[in-house]
Amino acid sequence: MSKDLNENICQEQLFSKLFKTHAKNLHDFLYYKFGNHLNPQDQVQEAFIKLWKNCKDIKPSKAKSYLFTVANNLMLNAVAHQKVVLKFQEIKPKSATNETPEFLLEEREYMQKLQNAISNLTEAQRVAFLLNRIEGKKHKEIAAMLDISTKAVEKRIYGALKQLRKDIEDI
Repeated sequence: MSKDLNENICQEQLFSKLFKTHAKNLHDFLYYKFGNHLNPQDQVQEAFIKLWKNCKDIKPSKAKSYLFTVANNLMLNAVAHQKVVLKFQEIKPKSATNETPEFLLEEREYMQKLQNAISNLTEAQRVAFLLNRIEGKKHKEIAAMLDISTKAVEKRIYGALKQLRKDIEDI
């Protein structure tokens, strides 16, 4: 710990190491929690910019939690902004495709049902489920990332699967 107190995040080597270590995990966390439409990569970059601007005030041991908190708050602000924008903007229809109207309708209904089922999950279930099933992370990795036990991760994923099967029973 004494080494930790003497280090400074403002050192380029340490900051670069922090970026290489946490950037992908931070992006994946934001992607699974909020989706891709808010461009999580931009929020990751903004979080690291804020870390750089406040590098003298942040201890290296607290840098990861600072990054995740800042990035999460940036995404929440983006969500709030998007709600305001959507009130004043019409969504443009898709251009024509070669698929039959029946296929497009079925595809849209399936995607809507799947998105609704995933959005009906609790935030904890959704994050754990997407990290496991989409990203392929192991329960132990997810537990370390979310700072919970592996049993809690297993319970969240099991609960998510159970709820998804219930919500999408006729597919």
